Amino acid sequence: MDQEMIWDADTAHRYDTPGIGMFAPEIVEPTVDRLTELAGDGAALEFAIGTGRVAVPLAQRGVRVTGIELSRPMVEQLRTKADEAAIPVIVGDMATTVAPGEYSLVYLVYNTLSNLLTQAEQVDCFRNAARHLAPGGRFVIELGVPELRRLPPGQTAVVWQSVPGYVNLGTYDILRQQVVSHHFSFDETGQARLFRSPHRYIWPAELDLMAQLAGFELESRHADWAGAEFTAESRSHVSVYRLPSTQ
Repeated sequence: MDQEMIWDADTAHRYDTPGIGMFAPEIVEPTVDRLTELAGDGAALEFAIGTGRVAVPLAQRGVRVTGIELSRPMVEQLRTKADEAAIPVIVGDMATTVAPGEYSLVYLVYNTLSNLLTQAEQVDCFRNAARHLAPGGRFVIELGVPELRRLPPGQTAVVWQSVPGYVNLGTYDILRQQVVSHHFSFDETGQARLFRSPHRYIWPAELDLMAQLAGFELESRHADWAGAEFTAESRSHVSVYRLPSTQ
């Protein structure tokens, strides 16, 4: 499954769900609050900016936001909310594409790092973040914790969410550290729509080693954007990595 084919015009058109799901105020507002705090007076760069779910409200807070995005249809959807002058976007791969300027913050939200399907690409993404940051700058990653404890022996699939009209399950390839996320949506007639995306899942300890390879140190890790304690039962984490103040 090629990433550019996955994030096509149809997906971009259906991606935004204003006020609900990942666009719900209780999800977006703590994210933007924390990123505004971390950006300070500097500029921010979002890897995989998508349709601007986070970038648009962050820019409305006064943070200068630039984006990198692989999918042109996703950028076109973003352009219905903010023009190039308000939020510049460079089309390309977040692991290698370079945006002009220097930033106090690079951020990558909602499990998007796992869209890079090899360890080498994920390490390159850390190095690309470091390339863009001023001394003392931060790289922030929001990522799920692999839920392999829920996978019984001999079973390869786990249901992550099941609510009226929607089922999300993951199928695991443990040897290759891969998971495919299957999203089934059902309309009022009972017709189903399937959206699938492949991921390479990453353990927090492995993520910390990737950061070290790129010159970062772990500054903080919480279970969510509001700062809840990260524990063995946490299903996701927000990790803040920082470059040394002098290089």
